[in-house]
Amino acid sequence: MRDFDEHSITDAVVKRVRRASDPRAREISEALVRHLHAFVREVRPTQTEWEAGIGFLTSTGQKCDEKRQEFILLSDTLGVSTLVDSINNPVAGDITETTVFGPFYVPPPEFPLGGNLGAGIDGPPMHVSGTVWRHEGTPAAGAIIDIWHSDVSGFYDVQQLEKTGGLAGRGRIIADAEGRFHFWTRRPAPYPIPTDGPVGAMLAAQDRHPWRPEHVHFMIAAPGCRKLVTHVFAQGDSYLDSDVVFGVKESLIEPYVAHEGGRAPDGTSMEGDWYSLVRDFVLAPSAMAPSPESLE
Repeated sequence: MRDFDEHSITDAVVKRVRRASDPRAREISEALVRHLHAFVREVRPTQTEWEAGIGFLTSTGQKCDEKRQEFILLSDTLGVSTLVDSINNPVAGDITETTVFGPFYVPPPEFPLGGNLGAGIDGPPMHVSGTVWRHEGTPAAGAIIDIWHSDVSGFYDVQQLEKTGGLAGRGRIIADAEGRFHFWTRRPAPYPIPTDGPVGAMLAAQDRHPWRPEHVHFMIAAPGCRKLVTHVFAQGDSYLDSDVVFGVKESLIEPYVAHEGGRAPDGTSMEGDWYSLVRDFVLAPSAMAPSPESLE
């Protein structure tokens, strides 16, 4: 076949990719061709606009490195990450809801229960505690809990290693025999996603702000349970209804309770302002138990 035009090219490409021996590769390829061609027909780009689109994707890839993933930002800000997460993690009973993974995870150092994950970053002290439960209502003894969040200025450690001197505001905690965990850190803050790359230019063109509401990331694994990736958002944050990556869910909002002096839940005598966050998590069942390496 030759002499393809606007009306014949789609069927020709679909027939060619249909030769794929792997059924899933064939299904995905056919759908990609159909929808991509339909998009082009709808917007009818000029040659200059199409070249600009290719340039946008090229610069998105060039912005990626071991500390930053611009394609995750692109997926997040277009709502695709939330869509994929929703498809793969339907809501069921009391199971804790998932949300987007985000671009700032790196394998964290391990801390003992009660350890301080916030050394090296700014912000008021915050005590975080809770219990990890299995879906059937028993505690998830020894659950592996990865935590990461920004500092009070809205920056992650990997964005300012020259200031923090290493990883900070992140850590791995192992729950006790009753599934309980607790640790100290610094209260984070709302923050804008990086806007110095192509995703930032896209948001500006769409007249959108780049802000995320205040939150703490949790990734939790336990034998016999599906790995949970979620956030806990601060109640009352002004960006809860306009999160740039569409990650907020009502069930994931909790009060970050303010205190002045007194004693913390672990008995620490406190002076000045500090905060506490209490949150339990319920893990979904899984036929295959994840290993600690699956968190990485």
